[in-house]
Amino acid sequence: MADDKTNRGPQDRSRIALGEDYEVEYWTGKFGVSKERLEAAVQAVGSNADAVEQHLKG
Repeated sequence: MADDKTNRGPQDRSRIALGEDYEVEYWTGKFGVSKERLEAAVQAVGSNADAVEQHLKG
């Protein structure tokens, strides 16, 4: 089944998919950070949303 692009939240809320614009928009809004800061955090700790959140808080 194809992704429903009208559903603006991520499919798997435990992972951050930087290749999907709607997911980047969701996570930058959720964490209150820029796209660049989100990308750097994912690069530093991986795509696990909890790990990214902890990294951004630290």
